[in-house]
Amino acid sequence: MTTPYFTFNAAFMLGIMGLSLHRTHLVSALLCIEAMMLALFSALTMLSSTLQLPSTTMAPILLLTFSACEAGTGLALLVATSRTHGTDHLQNLNLLQC
Repeated sequence: MTTPYFTFNAAFMLGIMGLSLHRTHLVSALLCIEAMMLALFSALTMLSSTLQLPSTTMAPILLLTFSACEAGTGLALLVATSRTHGTDHLQNLNLLQC
């Protein structure tokens, strides 16, 4: 495994570990998800530049677009939950209650 691939793999695994271990605030969970998406974008960009196929050049841009939409939705949920519950702690959010 080359150094860039190891770096992208380590960044993705750190994002997963951060998501699973530090689940106190919604902001930290959203940041870990964004770190995972950034690692995927970097890996997909390197893969498309290595393959040099015209069909793979659009995939990183598509992933970046979906990542921006996901970030906007996550921030909207953060604002909505902090307004209704007064905090962004994930332990206070119960999905079974309205």
